[in-house]
Amino acid sequence: MNQLIEWSPLLIFFVTFKTLGIYWATATLIVTCAAVMLIHRYRTGSYKTMQVIVAATALLLGSATLLLHDKRYIQLKPTVVLGLMAAAFLGSVVIGEKPLARRMFESVFNAPLDLSRTTWLMLNSLWAGWLTLLAVLNLYIAHNFDESVWVNFKIFGITVAMMLFMVPQVIWLNGKARPAASDAAPP
Repeated sequence: MNQLIEWSPLLIFFVTFKTLGIYWATATLIVTCAAVMLIHRYRTGSYKTMQVIVAATALLLGSATLLLHDKRYIQLKPTVVLGLMAAAFLGSVVIGEKPLARRMFESVFNAPLDLSRTTWLMLNSLWAGWLTLLAVLNLYIAHNFDESVWVNFKIFGITVAMMLFMVPQVIWLNGKARPAASDAAPP
């Protein structure tokens, strides 16, 4: 159920775009991003940082799109969000104890991951580079292709690209997980 709620802004944006066009889709994106953020707050008592960033970006750029009747603003949203994520990965190298890639993956695995600091920094840099590449690719597609191509890229292209980038890392890291130390003494 949580995943359905998380993905609802994209799904509703896509369906609304296909039936009513970019401006109605933009309006629904603003509303659903805010709703997802508030639902999470209601259920857990706190906001997710990423949801706040996405909702704020949707509100700012979506409002500009609707007020100025110019789709270019909402087309910037993926680039802004991806760019902010890339900056967070880069900034985490100097801010905090662990690079963001390490914090992200260690929250997924129940066992510690046996990687050197250099390997974590390399993995972190790969994430920053990948997100930057997708941000630039979004701009390229938004400016050089039809609106419907951009929507398909935004909904499916970025999602599939992120999965193709992440799944091999999860598989590789699964082999690097150390078993938790046992409380019982060996026989």
